Amino acid sequence: MKDGALHELRPARQRGPLQRYWLLFAQAVTVALALYFVVAALQPEWLQRAPTQVGVGVPGRAVPVLQGASVPASGSYREAAGRAMPAVVNILTSKASRDTHPLLKDPFFRRFFGDRMPPDEQLASLGSGVIVSTEGYILTNNHVVEGADIIEVGLADGRKAPAQVVGTDPETDLAVIRIAARNLPVMVLGDPEAARVGDVVLAIGNPFGVGQTVTLGIISALGRNNLHINHFENFIQTDAAINFGNSGGALVDTQGQLLGINSAIYSQTGGSVGIGFAIPVTTAKTVLESIIKHGQVVRGWIGIESQDITPELAESFGLGRSSGAIIAGVVRGGPADRAGMRPGDILVAVAGKAVANTSDMLKLIAALEPGEKVPLRILRKNRESTLDVTVGKRPRQPSQ
Repeated sequence: MKDGALHELRPARQRGPLQRYWLLFAQAVTVALALYFVVAALQPEWLQRAPTQVGVGVPGRAVPVLQGASVPASGSYREAAGRAMPAVVNILTSKASRDTHPLLKDPFFRRFFGDRMPPDEQLASLGSGVIVSTEGYILTNNHVVEGADIIEVGLADGRKAPAQVVGTDPETDLAVIRIAARNLPVMVLGDPEAARVGDVVLAIGNPFGVGQTVTLGIISALGRNNLHINHFENFIQTDAAINFGNSGGALVDTQGQLLGINSAIYSQTGGSVGIGFAIPVTTAKTVLESIIKHGQVVRGWIGIESQDITPELAESFGLGRSSGAIIAGVVRGGPADRAGMRPGDILVAVAGKAVANTSDMLKLIAALEPGEKVPLRILRKNRESTLDVTVGKRPRQPSQ
């Protein structure tokens, strides 16, 4: 070609695959970095790292936890305690001294002795209670408020309020008192029938007046009776520490729900030795409802005395069974007497429900409505028969 002639155009060399991938990668990194700086500037909390904890039983495995969520320590029951504690109250009771000599009430003697005079009122007891209604109803033990002239309730939030006794039931050692206050925390009732030996429980109360305290244990037995503590016994036994001042407090499950009212301990020193007893909330609820409705607990009664069937009695009566209750006595003119029941009869069923022993018999009869006509199945000289009994009202028993 001559000078000035157009040169032949040649195509540029084609890019290889590796170069194209590298270019795409560089562009992606550039865009990602740009997004990162934009988010860091506008929404920095999005980039905060979520806390982790090591999975229980899975060594080294990290378990993500939502930001801001509560992370209880392993084995902690703080949530259950937190739900239940606000509804457990401290009960202070006092009564006028009835042992003061009349001369000490004379103004002359008071003026002469001055501050050395004994006070007219003295502290009688210190216990706990559980708020079970927004209307101010509180469950506690009868022995906490028995004979008290003044009752003061201290709430967990620091408030204090005077209380009045609504009703008592010495036969279960339960009492219902009431305060006039607003915005009251209420304990959720649990299901003792679903509880099993070995379940973890918390006891909440005010032992020795030191302040609200939570102790941990398990249910060590169910249905404890024949302890001669109360007339009607069906205790939940626990090894959660229960001491003086815990009476009337709450026994709760791991959800913070009320299982029972702490009532007594087995101890030779007055301190906890790991055997405490609580009244099931099913019993407490029945007592509460009856007291609110009638002012007292209304129970069925047929007028009999009974005893358990021992192997010796079974042999002497020629019985081939150990269940049931032997009628040891019949109240003259009472419902059972009018129905034809005699001493020596064996009561085997009440209103179609089998009787296992005297404790079982008492509960079945007490649950009957006064005035109700029910069949009682008895065994007399190894022959079964049925007696129709019109249930009476159980006389109120004095405090034990």
